[in-house]
Amino acid sequence: MEVKELESTIEGILFAAGDAVETERICAVLAVDRPTVDAVCKRLADYYSYERRGIRLLKLEDAYQLCSAPAYAEPIRRTLETRKPPRLSQAALEVLSVIAYYQPTTRAYIDQMRGVDSAYTVGLLLERALIETCGQLAVPGRPHLYRTTQDFLRTFGLASLEELPELPDMPREDGQVTMEMQAAVARLRMEQETVEDTSAAVLEEVPQSQ
Repeated sequence: MEVKELESTIEGILFAAGDAVETERICAVLAVDRPTVDAVCKRLADYYSYERRGIRLLKLEDAYQLCSAPAYAEPIRRTLETRKPPRLSQAALEVLSVIAYYQPTTRAYIDQMRGVDSAYTVGLLLERALIETCGQLAVPGRPHLYRTTQDFLRTFGLASLEELPELPDMPREDGQVTMEMQAAVARLRMEQETVEDTSAAVLEEVPQSQ
């Protein structure tokens, strides 16, 4: 087998495998010795790197694997990330509801509305990019202000905040999440489940490649 053909064959094997393939297995299948396989893989690895291709060939102890180039990790992640919205706990939905309806708002106000400390839940929502900071309140301590994000709208299938379920008037001084806010939380949960069901239905209709 010529070198060029050997390169193409190993490249095809590693691409189709989608995981690490032991060097000895490649040698056995192609009936070539290990130094030859190592040399061909090194040649391929150098080529991908020198040409700044979107893939890289990695040597993992006694195996080889094709992977994406680290420089393109972010666009690859955004392209391949799941479209199914992450399920949120009751606490997360409560915090999200307070922020959605009263944004921009502070964590102290969220705590006041819920009657419990919300630091962990706010941090979780920040990590999931459902909320973001949008400045600081001009009072002693300069607490952060929070608002919802575009990801929040996508997660709940909303085109804008104007499509939020209507919330009956209620005093901002209420000590804890009221029945009206609990109802809003329930409606947000229903919105999320509807989006999940719709996404699942669409995926089921997409023909699977053979």
